[in-house]
Amino acid sequence: MTNGATSPVTAATLKVEHSPLLSPTSSQSVTETVNGFHRFVIQGYSLAKGMGIGKHIVSDNFTVGGYRWAIYFYPDGKNPEDSSTYVSVFIALASEGTDVRALFELTLMDQSGKGKHKVHSHFDRSLESGPYTLKYRGSMWGYKRFFRRALLETSDYLKDDCLIINCTVGVVVSAIDCSRLHSIQVPVSDIGAHFGMLLENMEGSDITFDVAGEKFRSHKLVLAARSPVFRTEIFDGVDEQKKEMVITDLEPRVFKLSCDRMALNT
Repeated sequence: MTNGATSPVTAATLKVEHSPLLSPTSSQSVTETVNGFHRFVIQGYSLAKGMGIGKHIVSDNFTVGGYRWAIYFYPDGKNPEDSSTYVSVFIALASEGTDVRALFELTLMDQSGKGKHKVHSHFDRSLESGPYTLKYRGSMWGYKRFFRRALLETSDYLKDDCLIINCTVGVVVSAIDCSRLHSIQVPVSDIGAHFGMLLENMEGSDITFDVAGEKFRSHKLVLAARSPVFRTEIFDGVDEQKKEMVITDLEPRVFKLSCDRMALNT
């Protein structure tokens, strides 16, 4: 028998404390943009000029994020107060929709090959009030003073009486995405088998049970984790340094079976 105080333990000590374990659940809300691109070529700019303030040339409809869109070009400007000083460019919601939130990019292409395009973009930058909201069909976003007309007509943006406007629309969408959170396969826990191996080979054992004269070596931490009675006996007792405990009302084979279950049913 090892040195140290002994303490009697009854069968009630071996009762394992079980509490229901609910499977964890999780979800992730992903807000992103569905992007689409359209190129609008305006051939015959000089013929369109002079059509009148507020008169426009419109592109074909294109679809992004489930909505139809169109580009409006005003050769004499949209705002009467500007007296045709500027050309105006707008993007319009061309289909039915309510509170469609989107980001936009308008690019007037430099046709000289120098790559000095005129770009108005809301992508990759923070907006104070977030993406723009178009309330209904026909709602527009754009610039009344997109480019001063006199400068445009002498620039590299106009070539062979042709203008090229590239447009990118990013429609904001939100969805619940679980795949990103559960893309890693978590293996089944085998901690019970590990505890069982500790019990079999007695490696690192720090307490001995005397059951009808037969000795069983075990581990305080495992027992305390699996049984509140053991936890009280081992850590809250008068002598926390005790090395041996006496079991008074169990046969050795029953005690061993109970310990096996205690270790493996983790």
